[in-house]
Amino acid sequence: MIAVVQRVSSASVTIEGKVEGEIQKGFLVLLGITHLDSQEDIEWLGRKIVGLRVFGDSDDKMNLDLKAVDGDILLISQFTLHASTKKGNRPSFIEAAKPEIATPLYEGMITFLEKELEKPIQRGIFGADMKVALLNDGPVTIIIDSKNRI
Repeated sequence: MIAVVQRVSSASVTIEGKVEGEIQKGFLVLLGITHLDSQEDIEWLGRKIVGLRVFGDSDDKMNLDLKAVDGDILLISQFTLHASTKKGNRPSFIEAAKPEIATPLYEGMITFLEKELEKPIQRGIFGADMKVALLNDGPVTIIIDSKNRI
């Protein structure tokens, strides 16, 4: 499971002209799920995301996490994070989980993040054609791979 976590001042996702999810201060999280992922990946990655200390404290040092700044999460599924570009110019997505595997894991991540953050999170719609807008704050962008924990 791969997450691209962007610290944002605001972010939204629009589907077929309708805003489906929107946040102010917090994280836009692009989530890529592979066929090897499990509940263990959800829990490890979810805790990492919620615990990331990348918000400024009173000395303007990155020391505070989402809870400390009352931040929100906008979670977007993005199978293209598992693209392989080793051969040719057309990416292969063979490592990305098929919907029957990915959908329950995506929904599991939503549930886990809501429990950890102690509030609802915003989200896109799994498999939909989404338009994502964001104002990256910093910019701060961090990539976390649950298969690369060391």
